[in-house]
Amino acid sequence: MSAHVVIAMSGGVDSSVAAALLVEQGYRVTGVMLRLWAEPAAGCRDNLCCTPEAVERARSVAAQLGIPFYEVDMREPFRRAVVETFVAEYVAARTPNPCIPCNREIRFGLLMGWAMERGADFLATGHYARVRRVGDRYQLLRGRDRTKDQSYVLHILTQEQVARVLFPLGDLTKSQVREMARAWGLPVADQPESQDICFLADGDYRRFVAEHAPEAVRPGPILDTAGRVLGEHRGLIHYTVGQRKGIGIAAPHPLYVLALDPQRNAVIVGRAEELGQSECIAARMHYISGEEPPGPFEATAQIRYRHKEAPVLATPLPGGRLHVRFAVPQRDITPGQYLVLYDGEVVLGGGVICAPWESMVSSL
Repeated sequence: MSAHVVIAMSGGVDSSVAAALLVEQGYRVTGVMLRLWAEPAAGCRDNLCCTPEAVERARSVAAQLGIPFYEVDMREPFRRAVVETFVAEYVAARTPNPCIPCNREIRFGLLMGWAMERGADFLATGHYARVRRVGDRYQLLRGRDRTKDQSYVLHILTQEQVARVLFPLGDLTKSQVREMARAWGLPVADQPESQDICFLADGDYRRFVAEHAPEAVRPGPILDTAGRVLGEHRGLIHYTVGQRKGIGIAAPHPLYVLALDPQRNAVIVGRAEELGQSECIAARMHYISGEEPPGPFEATAQIRYRHKEAPVLATPLPGGRLHVRFAVPQRDITPGQYLVLYDGEVVLGGGVICAPWESMVSSL
């Protein structure tokens, strides 16, 4: 009997083509769409990635492919693991990426568990990434199409998860995927991609955080690097590292946000040349191999999704931390974002970037 695969479907072209490829390859395929929490919007209580229209598109594709289709309600665990964490990170003056906890806790946590409990051999998704087996170990690789590569948001996978996940689109380009959808007559061939945070009604994360955590919009000082007060800010959530517009201070030279300091409720600003940093600390490091490197090692690092990778020297520290020194200073190293390490096309792992006051360690 052929292997049983549960495919996470969203009603978009990527997961639909992934499902079609699995059917074509002879797997027994079951489609699943997650119901996730979202704030009410225009009378609709559905997450932007699982609206009634998206559900119907996914159901229609499943019917066309002749595979079973289920909806699984994960609104409450999603709210706790993703939405509450998102708000807490902004309150702590960090800039989160909600896709990471969603993948870790929901998609490759609860959904994978749901699939395995029902006898599935694999969980599949429409991510642009690849898996390679080397001996008795598994590697996560970048997608072949570097413009669509999504390995960054998958760096949280474990050996056990990588061994039981399929990425049917890993060797394809986006244009090839759309061509396949058209050739198969799938109703999602020209479905546009959503770039918004899926649980926000209007894409305005500042409004959302302010409503759920009013303390995040408490005014405070804008300081230069010498500690001089230059003005007053409107709340830390209105600023991010590297920002130039909207600071609201007249100066003889352009000012940029260098850091956010929640301890003083302060925005630190300075010249463009003060933005670059040659090192940072990443915490809660996770290595896909399951093993922390025994000493310093060279790699390339990506400091946010879609950011260009840069060569680094990485040194493991106690407590699951990593000291990273960049060969070339990086402008926008942002606390709360994830630093993901690569060895060529192989994903080594990653961790969350610490703020300067969180990075003071005696071992440096």
